[in-house]
Amino acid sequence: MRIAYLDCASGVSGDMMLGALLDAGVDLPAVQRGIDSLGLPSCRLAHTEVKKQGFRALQLTVEHEPEHTHRHLHHIVAMIEGSTLTDRQRELALRIFHRLAGAEAKVHGSTIEKVHFHEVGAIDSIADIVGSAIAWDLLNVDAIVCSPVPTGTGFVEIAHGRCAIPAPATGELLRGVPLAASDVQGELTTPTGAAIVATIVDDFGPL
Repeated sequence: MRIAYLDCASGVSGDMMLGALLDAGVDLPAVQRGIDSLGLPSCRLAHTEVKKQGFRALQLTVEHEPEHTHRHLHHIVAMIEGSTLTDRQRELALRIFHRLAGAEAKVHGSTIEKVHFHEVGAIDSIADIVGSAIAWDLLNVDAIVCSPVPTGTGFVEIAHGRCAIPAPATGELLRGVPLAASDVQGELTTPTGAAIVATIVDDFGPL
């Protein structure tokens, strides 16, 4: 039985998730082909090996042309349904976005159909989520287990202004997820990372 363990000592975000999956051996060109089929303008996954606190890591960045678009869920669903993703990849990507939309709608007092995706509707967030869905399918594990998740502390600037950490949508997505104590100043877990974890993880606990 192949088990993937997410050791989220420093939190989790979409780019951290996808970078870790690529570092675990997922084929980058295969993920890039799936991203290309979404029709996003000049969206390229770039990675470099870096050192963090003396240890090597793979850092992923999403390179793309500047844009000023606020998308609704139906825009993103249309992209995914019109892509070349496999059925399993498409289904996982859509589940993550629907969970994210549900959290955003709840904290804003709106509906899934009407809620605006601001940061999470940007090209880099779409690439992180869809890329992670592709990568998890290609990794082909039987189960996913995750450590308790730290959120960080302090405040973060989002499209709606200054918010306490965890941001409202992140807090909503982490309902039922065990949290790790952390006094680190800054946003360790983003809505994108929280949505992926809340959707894919089978169990939470120690390694």
